[in-house]
Amino acid sequence: MTILMLKPELHHKIWGGTQLKQFNYQLDSDHVGEAWVIAAHQNGVSTITNGSYQGQTLSQLWQEHPELFGGHDADEKFPLLVKILDANENLSIQVHPNDKQSSENFGKTESWYILDAKPGAQLYYGHHAQDAKELTELVDQRDWDKLLRTLPVKRGDFFYVPAGTFHALGSGILALEIQQSSDTTYRFYDFDRLDKKTNQPRPLQIEEALAVTKVPHVDPILNQRTRIQDNTIITRLLTSPKFTIDRLSIRGESHFNQHHKYELFNVIDGDLSLTDGQATYQLKKGDNFIMLKDTGNYMITGDGEIIVSFVTPKSYQKQELAYLDN
Repeated sequence: MTILMLKPELHHKIWGGTQLKQFNYQLDSDHVGEAWVIAAHQNGVSTITNGSYQGQTLSQLWQEHPELFGGHDADEKFPLLVKILDANENLSIQVHPNDKQSSENFGKTESWYILDAKPGAQLYYGHHAQDAKELTELVDQRDWDKLLRTLPVKRGDFFYVPAGTFHALGSGILALEIQQSSDTTYRFYDFDRLDKKTNQPRPLQIEEALAVTKVPHVDPILNQRTRIQDNTIITRLLTSPKFTIDRLSIRGESHFNQHHKYELFNVIDGDLSLTDGQATYQLKKGDNFIMLKDTGNYMITGDGEIIVSFVTPKSYQKQELAYLDN
Protein backbone atom coordinates (compact mmCIF):
# COMPACT_ATOMS: atom_id res chain seq x y z
CA MET A 1 0.00 0.00 0.00
CA THR A 2 1.05 3.58 -0.61
CA ILE A 3 -2.02 5.58 0.51
CA LEU A 4 -3.94 5.34 3.81
CA MET A 5 -7.39 6.94 3.55
CA LEU A 6 -8.66 7.94 7.00
CA LYS A 7 -12.02 8.42 8.70
CA PRO A 8 -12.02 11.24 11.29
CA GLU A 9 -13.19 11.06 14.88
CA LEU A 10 -15.62 13.84 15.82
CA HIS A 11 -15.54 15.66 19.17
CA HIS A 12 -18.35 17.66 20.76
CA LYS A 13 -17.35 21.04 22.21
CA ILE A 14 -19.17 23.74 24.15
CA TRP A 15 -18.14 26.17 21.41
CA GLY A 16 -18.80 23.88 18.42
CA GLY A 17 -21.45 24.11 15.70
CA THR A 18 -22.56 22.39 12.49
CA GLN A 19 -20.15 23.74 9.85
CA LEU A 20 -18.19 20.48 9.62
CA LYS A 21 -21.08 19.15 7.49
CA GLN A 22 -19.53 20.91 4.51
CA PHE A 23 -16.60 18.46 4.70
CA ASN A 24 -19.02 15.54 4.22
CA TYR A 25 -18.84 14.46 7.87
CA GLN A 26 -21.96 13.02 9.51
CA LEU A 27 -22.66 15.09 12.63
CA ASP A 28 -24.74 13.74 15.49
CA SER A 29 -25.26 17.07 17.30
CA ASP A 30 -25.23 20.82 16.75
CA HIS A 31 -22.08 21.27 18.89
CA VAL A 32 -19.41 19.38 16.99
CA GLY A 33 -16.28 21.45 17.41
CA GLU A 34 -13.46 19.21 16.19
CA ALA A 35 -12.86 16.55 13.58
CA TRP A 36 -9.62 14.73 14.39
CA VAL A 37 -8.88 13.90 10.77
CA ILE A 38 -5.36 12.44 11.09
CA ALA A 39 -4.91 11.28 14.66
CA ALA A 40 -3.19 8.56 16.67
CA HIS A 41 -3.64 9.96 20.18
CA GLN A 42 -5.16 8.29 23.23
CA ASN A 43 -7.94 10.90 23.21
CA GLY A 44 -8.82 10.44 19.55
CA VAL A 45 -7.80 8.24 16.65
CA SER A 46 -8.48 7.99 12.91
CA THR A 47 -9.61 4.75 11.28
CA ILE A 48 -8.23 3.40 7.98
CA THR A 49 -10.92 3.03 5.31
CA ASN A 50 -9.10 1.36 2.40
CA GLY A 51 -6.84 -1.53 1.45
CA SER A 52 -5.61 -4.46 3.46
CA TYR A 53 -5.55 -2.47 6.71
CA GLN A 54 -9.16 -1.26 6.43
CA GLY A 55 -10.84 -1.06 9.85
CA GLN A 56 -7.60 -0.73 11.79
CA THR A 57 -6.76 2.48 13.59
CA LEU A 58 -3.79 4.65 12.69
CA SER A 59 -2.39 3.91 16.17
CA GLN A 60 -2.46 0.17 15.52
CA LEU A 61 -0.72 0.46 12.18
CA TRP A 62 1.93 2.83 13.54
CA GLN A 63 2.82 0.33 16.28
CA GLU A 64 2.53 -2.89 14.29
CA HIS A 65 4.05 -1.82 10.97
CA PRO A 66 6.67 0.88 11.57
CA GLU A 67 8.33 -0.04 8.27
CA LEU A 68 5.43 1.59 6.38
CA PHE A 69 6.41 4.93 7.93
CA GLY A 70 10.15 4.56 7.41
CA GLY A 71 10.79 2.97 10.80
CA HIS A 72 10.70 4.38 14.34
CA ASP A 73 11.50 3.41 17.93
CA ALA A 74 9.11 1.01 19.66
CA ASP A 75 8.02 3.61 22.22
CA GLU A 76 7.83 6.51 19.75
CA LYS A 77 4.38 8.03 19.31
CA PHE A 78 2.90 9.25 16.05
CA PRO A 79 4.20 12.82 16.11
CA LEU A 80 1.49 14.90 14.42
CA LEU A 81 -2.21 15.54 14.90
CA VAL A 82 -4.46 17.25 12.33
CA LYS A 83 -7.91 18.64 13.14
CA ILE A 84 -10.60 20.73 11.52
CA LEU A 85 -12.13 23.16 14.04
CA ASP A 86 -15.55 24.80 13.88
CA ALA A 87 -15.46 27.79 16.24
CA ASN A 88 -19.16 28.61 16.37
CA GLU A 89 -18.29 30.52 19.57
CA ASN A 90 -14.98 31.75 20.98
CA LEU A 91 -12.61 29.07 22.20
CA SER A 92 -11.13 29.59 25.64
CA ILE A 93 -8.06 31.81 26.01
CA GLN A 94 -5.32 29.25 26.46
CA VAL A 95 -1.66 28.31 26.19
CA HIS A 96 0.21 25.04 25.65
CA PRO A 97 3.47 23.75 27.16
CA ASN A 98 6.57 22.75 25.22
CA ASP A 99 8.16 19.29 25.26
CA LYS A 100 9.99 19.82 28.56
CA GLN A 101 6.99 21.36 30.35
CA SER A 102 4.26 18.91 29.26
CA SER A 103 2.94 16.14 31.47
CA GLU A 104 2.73 14.06 28.27
CA ASN A 105 6.48 14.67 27.70
CA PHE A 106 5.32 15.96 24.33
CA GLY A 107 4.62 19.63 23.78
CA LYS A 108 1.82 21.25 21.81
CA THR A 109 3.13 23.58 19.17
CA GLU A 110 0.40 24.09 16.58
CA SER A 111 -0.72 26.08 13.55
CA TRP A 112 -3.94 27.30 11.93
CA TYR A 113 -4.85 27.54 8.27
CA ILE A 114 -8.08 29.55 8.05
CA LEU A 115 -10.56 27.64 5.88
CA ASP A 116 -13.34 30.19 6.26
CA ALA A 117 -14.22 33.18 8.42
CA LYS A 118 -17.37 35.24 8.79
CA PRO A 119 -17.12 39.00 8.17
CA GLY A 120 -15.57 40.68 11.19
CA ALA A 121 -14.15 37.44 12.61
CA GLN A 122 -11.05 37.72 14.76
CA LEU A 123 -8.75 35.50 16.75
CA TYR A 124 -6.73 36.01 19.91
CA TYR A 125 -2.99 35.76 19.36
CA GLY A 126 -0.36 36.89 21.84
CA HIS A 127 -0.73 39.44 24.63
CA HIS A 128 0.33 42.98 25.53
CA ALA A 129 2.16 42.27 28.82
CA GLN A 130 5.79 43.36 28.79
CA ASP A 131 6.99 41.11 31.61
CA ALA A 132 5.84 38.26 33.84
CA LYS A 133 4.78 40.63 36.64
CA GLU A 134 2.46 42.59 34.35
CA LEU A 135 1.06 39.38 32.88
CA THR A 136 0.21 38.03 36.34
CA GLU A 137 -1.35 41.33 37.42
CA LEU A 138 -3.56 41.64 34.36
CA VAL A 139 -4.73 38.03 34.69
CA ASP A 140 -5.44 38.48 38.42
CA GLN A 141 -7.38 41.68 37.63
CA ARG A 142 -9.21 39.95 34.78
CA ASP A 143 -8.35 42.95 32.64
CA TRP A 144 -8.78 41.02 29.42
CA ASP A 145 -9.39 44.08 27.24
CA LYS A 146 -5.94 45.42 28.15
CA LEU A 147 -4.20 42.06 28.01
CA LEU A 148 -5.65 40.31 24.96
CA ARG A 149 -4.26 40.95 21.48
CA THR A 150 -6.76 40.37 18.66
CA LEU A 151 -6.18 40.02 14.93
CA PRO A 152 -8.72 40.12 12.07
CA VAL A 153 -8.84 36.96 9.97
CA LYS A 154 -9.99 35.95 6.51
CA ARG A 155 -10.01 32.79 4.45
CA GLY A 156 -6.50 31.69 3.48
CA ASP A 157 -4.68 33.27 6.43
CA PHE A 158 -2.08 31.18 8.24
CA PHE A 159 -0.86 31.40 11.84
CA TYR A 160 1.95 29.59 13.62
CA VAL A 161 1.32 29.03 17.34
CA PRO A 162 4.50 27.86 19.12
CA ALA A 163 4.16 26.39 22.60
CA GLY A 164 3.92 29.19 25.14
CA THR A 165 1.79 31.44 22.92
CA PHE A 166 -1.38 33.04 24.32
CA HIS A 167 -4.16 32.20 21.79
CA ALA A 168 -7.74 31.26 20.87
CA LEU A 169 -9.89 31.08 17.75
CA GLY A 170 -12.75 33.55 17.77
CA SER A 171 -16.34 32.84 16.78
CA GLY A 172 -17.18 32.37 13.12
CA ILE A 173 -13.91 30.69 12.10
CA LEU A 174 -13.25 27.33 10.44
CA ALA A 175 -9.62 26.27 10.71
CA LEU A 176 -7.35 23.39 9.81
CA GLU A 177 -5.09 22.81 12.79
CA ILE A 178 -1.78 20.99 12.37
CA GLN A 179 0.02 20.36 15.65
CA GLN A 180 2.17 18.08 17.71
CA SER A 181 0.22 15.06 18.90
CA SER A 182 -0.62 16.39 22.34
CA ASP A 183 -3.88 17.29 24.08
CA THR A 184 -2.46 19.34 26.97
CA THR A 185 -4.19 22.71 27.27
CA TYR A 186 -4.02 25.30 30.08
CA ARG A 187 -6.95 27.76 30.16
CA PHE A 188 -6.65 31.34 31.35
CA TYR A 189 -10.21 32.47 30.64
CA ASP A 190 -13.41 30.93 29.26
CA PHE A 191 -15.63 34.01 28.82
CA ASP A 192 -17.54 33.16 32.05
CA ARG A 193 -19.75 30.63 30.27
CA LEU A 194 -21.28 27.54 31.83
CA ASP A 195 -21.04 23.99 30.57
CA LYS A 196 -24.64 22.99 29.77
CA LYS A 197 -24.00 19.43 30.93
CA THR A 198 -22.80 20.42 34.41
CA ASN A 199 -24.14 23.97 34.71
CA GLN A 200 -20.68 24.84 36.01
CA PRO A 201 -17.77 26.81 34.53
CA ARG A 202 -15.12 24.72 32.82
CA PRO A 203 -11.93 24.33 34.87
CA LEU A 204 -9.14 26.88 34.51
CA GLN A 205 -5.43 26.16 34.95
CA ILE A 206 -4.17 29.69 35.55
CA GLU A 207 -1.08 28.81 37.59
CA GLU A 208 0.08 26.27 35.00
CA ALA A 209 -0.71 28.67 32.16
CA LEU A 210 1.30 31.50 33.70
CA ALA A 211 4.26 29.19 34.18
CA VAL A 212 4.56 28.34 30.45
CA THR A 213 3.51 31.61 28.74
CA LYS A 214 6.28 33.42 26.88
CA VAL A 215 6.71 37.07 27.93
CA PRO A 216 6.83 39.36 26.09
CA HIS A 217 5.02 37.99 23.06
CA VAL A 218 7.03 38.02 19.81
CA ASP A 219 5.47 37.19 16.44
CA PRO A 220 7.37 34.45 14.58
CA ILE A 221 8.85 35.18 11.15
CA LEU A 222 7.43 32.62 8.71
CA ASN A 223 9.64 33.11 5.62
CA GLN A 224 6.94 31.81 3.27
CA ARG A 225 7.86 31.17 -0.35
CA THR A 226 6.17 29.94 -3.54
CA ARG A 227 7.17 27.81 -6.52
CA ILE A 228 5.43 26.31 -9.57
CA GLN A 229 5.23 22.55 -10.21
CA ASP A 230 3.53 21.89 -13.57
CA ASN A 231 -0.01 23.22 -13.05
CA THR A 232 0.29 23.62 -9.28
CA ILE A 233 1.33 26.58 -7.15
CA ILE A 234 3.14 25.27 -4.07
CA THR A 235 3.37 27.67 -1.13
CA ARG A 236 5.64 26.76 1.76
CA LEU A 237 3.52 28.09 4.64
CA LEU A 238 5.86 27.01 7.43
CA THR A 239 9.12 25.32 8.25
CA SER A 240 9.30 24.88 12.01
CA PRO A 241 11.31 22.57 14.27
CA LYS A 242 8.34 20.20 14.64
CA PHE A 243 6.61 20.20 11.24
CA THR A 244 6.61 21.69 7.76
CA ILE A 245 3.45 22.71 5.86
CA ASP A 246 2.80 23.28 2.15
CA ARG A 247 -0.35 24.48 0.36
CA LEU A 248 -0.95 22.99 -3.10
CA SER A 249 -3.21 25.01 -5.42
CA ILE A 250 -3.84 22.55 -8.25
CA ARG A 251 -5.24 23.68 -11.61
CA GLY A 252 -4.61 20.72 -13.90
CA GLU A 253 -2.30 17.74 -14.27
CA SER A 254 0.78 17.92 -12.05
CA HIS A 255 3.55 15.43 -11.27
CA PHE A 256 5.26 15.07 -7.92
CA ASN A 257 7.92 13.05 -6.12
CA GLN A 258 7.61 12.05 -2.50
CA HIS A 259 10.67 13.28 -0.62
CA HIS A 260 9.89 12.29 3.00
CA LYS A 261 9.27 9.12 4.96
CA TYR A 262 5.53 9.81 5.04
CA GLU A 263 3.36 12.85 4.33
CA LEU A 264 -0.07 13.96 5.57
CA PHE A 265 -2.63 15.26 3.04
CA ASN A 266 -5.83 17.25 3.72
CA VAL A 267 -8.10 18.08 0.79
CA ILE A 268 -9.67 21.42 1.69
CA ASP A 269 -11.40 22.25 -1.59
CA GLY A 270 -12.24 20.93 -5.04
CA ASP A 271 -12.41 17.58 -6.84
CA LEU A 272 -9.16 15.81 -7.69
CA SER A 273 -7.69 12.46 -8.56
CA LEU A 274 -4.35 11.08 -7.41
CA THR A 275 -2.55 8.30 -9.29
CA ASP A 276 0.49 6.49 -7.92
CA GLY A 277 2.17 3.28 -9.02
CA GLN A 278 -0.67 1.11 -7.69
CA ALA A 279 -4.05 2.84 -7.97
CA THR A 280 -6.06 5.97 -8.68
CA TYR A 281 -7.89 7.70 -5.83
CA GLN A 282 -10.80 10.11 -6.30
CA LEU A 283 -10.48 12.97 -3.82
CA LYS A 284 -12.96 15.55 -2.60
CA LYS A 285 -13.16 18.26 0.02
CA GLY A 286 -12.89 16.70 3.48
CA ASP A 287 -10.75 13.72 2.45
CA ASN A 288 -7.62 13.05 4.51
CA PHE A 289 -4.86 10.53 3.93
CA ILE A 290 -1.26 9.59 4.61
CA MET A 291 1.16 8.87 1.78
CA LEU A 292 3.43 6.12 3.05
CA LYS A 293 7.16 5.56 2.63
CA ASP A 294 8.50 4.84 -0.86
CA THR A 295 5.45 6.00 -2.79
CA GLY A 296 7.83 7.57 -5.29
CA ASN A 297 6.25 9.38 -8.23
CA TYR A 298 2.58 10.35 -8.27
CA MET A 299 0.25 12.55 -10.29
CA ILE A 300 -2.62 14.78 -9.18
CA THR A 301 -5.18 16.12 -11.66
CA GLY A 302 -8.23 18.36 -11.28
CA ASP A 303 -8.98 21.68 -9.63
CA GLY A 304 -8.57 22.02 -5.88
CA GLU A 305 -6.54 22.81 -2.78
CA ILE A 306 -4.53 20.42 -0.60
CA ILE A 307 -2.55 21.06 2.57
CA VAL A 308 0.47 18.76 2.93
CA SER A 309 2.43 18.42 6.16
CA PHE A 310 5.33 16.30 7.38
CA VAL A 311 7.81 16.06 10.24
CA THR A 312 10.61 18.54 9.57
CA PRO A 313 13.75 16.57 8.62
CA LYS A 314 16.81 17.02 10.79
CA SER A 315 18.73 17.90 7.64
CA TYR A 316 16.92 21.25 7.38
CA GLN A 317 19.21 24.09 8.36
CA LYS A 318 18.42 26.25 11.37
CA GLN A 319 18.10 29.35 9.23
CA GLU A 320 15.15 27.72 7.43
CA LEU A 321 13.19 27.31 10.64
CA ALA A 322 10.43 29.79 11.39
CA TYR A 323 10.80 29.91 15.15
CA LEU A 324 12.96 27.91 17.53
CA ASP A 325 11.02 26.49 20.49
CA ASN A 326 12.70 26.75 23.86
